[in-house]
Amino acid sequence: MSERRKKRVKDSMVEQSYLLIPRCLNASGYLFGGQLLSWIDELAGVVSRRHAEMNVVTVAVDNMYFRAGARLGDTVVLIGRLTHVGRSSMEVRVDSYKEALDGTREMINRAYFVMVGTDENRVPAEVPGLIVEGLSQQIEWDAGEKRAKLRRERQEEGY
Repeated sequence: MSERRKKRVKDSMVEQSYLLIPRCLNASGYLFGGQLLSWIDELAGVVSRRHAEMNVVTVAVDNMYFRAGARLGDTVVLIGRLTHVGRSSMEVRVDSYKEALDGTREMINRAYFVMVGTDENRVPAEVPGLIVEGLSQQIEWDAGEKRAKLRRERQEEGY
């Protein structure tokens, strides 16, 4: 039996920027949460697809925490990276920032999405493992292990 292939976090990391225009705003003039959710889901899909080298599906939004808002004309920057990998599942962390004209960034959101690699029949398929490099990636991996365990427990309880 061959050893499972592994890839680095940096191999699939993605950064994407958006300029906030009127159609992206809610009635209060701030970035519409649903728009941000859509952007994050798309970015998590790109990150996990790059890692898995196959099609992926979103199976869970594990956490989505809004810290601040963004307004018309702001630049929103999303950075996505893998934090944990199971057999077919991948946890993707996406940090969202509001970027000022001078390039400084203020975090507006952090989200964790669970994506699953699928074969041509849309059946979950094994994805490459993850090479954990350095202390910060190890901390993320360990936290991802805890989140995966909690997700399994919630699923067993019917949530």
